[in-house]
Amino acid sequence: MSGLLAGRVALVTGASSGIGEAAALALAGAGASVAVSARRAERLSELVKRIEAAGGQGLALPGDVVDEAVANAAVQKTIAHFGRLDILVNSAGIIQSGGIEASPLDEYRRVIDVNLLATVYTCKAAIGPMKAQGGGDIINISSLAGRKAAKLFNAYTASKHGLNAMTDAMRQEVGGFGIRVCIINPGATATEVFHGVSDPQTRETMQTHVTKDGALAAKDVGDAVLFVVSLPPRANISELSIRPTVDTSA
Repeated sequence: MSGLLAGRVALVTGASSGIGEAAALALAGAGASVAVSARRAERLSELVKRIEAAGGQGLALPGDVVDEAVANAAVQKTIAHFGRLDILVNSAGIIQSGGIEASPLDEYRRVIDVNLLATVYTCKAAIGPMKAQGGGDIINISSLAGRKAAKLFNAYTASKHGLNAMTDAMRQEVGGFGIRVCIINPGATATEVFHGVSDPQTRETMQTHVTKDGALAAKDVGDAVLFVVSLPPRANISELSIRPTVDTSA
């Protein structure tokens, strides 16, 4: 497939819906070969069919990247299938509500595992191959919640603050090897993220928030991913915040 990213290979986690799916489609539409990872195998299969129907190349890698072995395998299988890895987009993420006192600790751990540690695993697996080939792009999808705190979403804000710190420290670590690292912080984006919220009232509030008039579309963030990786190799956008135009909050 011809295009701006022809010859480049991407791996996108959390690709069965929302921002991950949109990023995979944007990258494939620009000519990249795209491996997609998430827990929902059927959705990944349908996504690969869409990519291939448009003339691209896709690879479905179902599994939960919270498992370090699964995360490592996703990187290794992408390289084995396509021969290299140029772009890693970590989009897997979940949200739960509750402060420290009220949060069930199993939910708290799961949020940290998905939003932070799963990304650590894929990044760690990708850095060596990217260094060996002379460069690459790593984009971690964070949140505006990673720049402020919210008492009702303690685990989520903690995970995103940690993700942002980890990502920027990694940028300093690997930039000298030609690897660009970017944090993307979306505001309210119409995705299925609210489906996994265990508290019914919070789930309804989250659904209203991400589907309100003027909310970002997942495609908007997917297009931002494409923009970041399309710049000349000398230019590294280290952080990009995307807010709905109608949202004037800080």
